[in-house]
Amino acid sequence: MSEQGQVVKTVHVIPLKRVYYGRRGNRADRAVRLIKKYVARHFKEAEKIVVDPAVNDYIWSRSREKPPRKVVVEIRLDKENKVAKVFLARKPLAHKPSG
Repeated sequence: MSEQGQVVKTVHVIPLKRVYYGRRGNRADRAVRLIKKYVARHFKEAEKIVVDPAVNDYIWSRSREKPPRKVVVEIRLDKENKVAKVFLARKPLAHKPSG
């Protein structure tokens, strides 16, 4: 965990396996909510959680029914403003269709 002024940066691997247990039709929606819930649990002092559009695009990249099983994110907590921002930690690999 590195600390620059009032901003704390950490890298987390968020498992999204649990969204596959429910209905197939809204898995990507639940994956985004699960990420927000995960950040709220690990950064209790954050009053606001902002998910970067790149994270949202990555989750929705394989359609609504097949989100990724896990996502590697960088979470930046601004202690002064009490805002947690979620960014992709690394560029995802291009998905190759089998066959």
